[in-house]
Amino acid sequence: MTILWDNEPGASDRYHFALGHVQLLGSAPLVHRALDDDAQSDLVVIGPMVNLDEASLLVESVRGVRPEVGFILLRHRLDVTTMTQALRSGFREVVASDDAPALSDAVRRSRDLTARLAGHQSGGPAAQGRIITVFSAKGGVGKTTLSTNIATHLALSNQRTVLVDLDLSFGDVGISMQLMPSNSVHDAVSMSGSLDGEGLAQLVTHHEASGLDVIAAPTDPSLADRVSAQVVSELLRVAAAHYDYVIVDTPPSFTEHVLAACDVSSLLVLIATLDIPAVKNLKLALETLDALGSPKESRVIVLNRADVKVGLRDEDVVQAIGAPIAVSIPASITVPASVNRGVPLVLESPRDPVSVALREIADKHIRGRFGTPVEDTQRRSLFSRRSR
Repeated sequence: MTILWDNEPGASDRYHFALGHVQLLGSAPLVHRALDDDAQSDLVVIGPMVNLDEASLLVESVRGVRPEVGFILLRHRLDVTTMTQALRSGFREVVASDDAPALSDAVRRSRDLTARLAGHQSGGPAAQGRIITVFSAKGGVGKTTLSTNIATHLALSNQRTVLVDLDLSFGDVGISMQLMPSNSVHDAVSMSGSLDGEGLAQLVTHHEASGLDVIAAPTDPSLADRVSAQVVSELLRVAAAHYDYVIVDTPPSFTEHVLAACDVSSLLVLIATLDIPAVKNLKLALETLDALGSPKESRVIVLNRADVKVGLRDEDVVQAIGAPIAVSIPASITVPASVNRGVPLVLESPRDPVSVALREIADKHIRGRFGTPVEDTQRRSLFSRRSR
């Protein structure tokens, strides 16, 4: 399938001679998502009016993960500066937008190169893991507890899983799992543009009891500003190339890092509790995601502490947000106790009602959605040394 990124009216018809049937998209996040959803997409043509810097960022973020995908840039006028920047970013060719035969030849050459690259990969391209971002627009709703427990359960269930703490200023995934990370998300900055599996392994802290890998937030809040959205996108995409699941814990606001994670995510898990501020913020978050073009079908809404008697009911939340609740998690004093002990509840008390609800999210709404089998056997992490 060929993807055409172009906002001009009639673009599909204009380039039909050279491209044939295309998937017409209007933004870099939509192109990212289309490439994630369809491993057969192997060519992206970018229209002449698309900003070159935005187009270059797209190519740079994709080529390290899917080098077989070809990018062709169209311009109304060809000049040395444009061609130099485009080729340095990873475009295979730059073609005049009004030269249909040249575009047709460029498409043929790109597809030939893609076929040769595929031939050098034993068994074909590796399956791409799924990025799951856990978000709430309000703090204190149990987001980190949910992230750590879902990730732990996936790791215990034969899935290579990494948990990324994207709350770069005040993240506490590490301390909540009794980990002492020597590296963090910030260390990916120095590898920007060249991050690979070996570099990724240097960022990981291993949780021995579950087999889960964790990429922690920086211990110094001032380092958060040094991590760009581009670094976050690259980190998550490289992680997805080496793990079955990448679980992303986030701060309670739409920072540039959160938006970058949402752009590359296959699924968003959105959390609220039975209080008016949390419901109001969830509604605003849903409206924001709608405005950003996030598909409604790739969201799972979770109501935490759903049985607390505070004058609101599940039905009130559904009516207020205009969307169904996928899973309701009961309140339990075992949750703060497990957090204080630094042991995920699904590991410490698997039969607890809260653990059952958390496993439902992981098994039904994550693994079930993406077709991975539910097994009880453990699997070692990709970067684990426990096999020694």
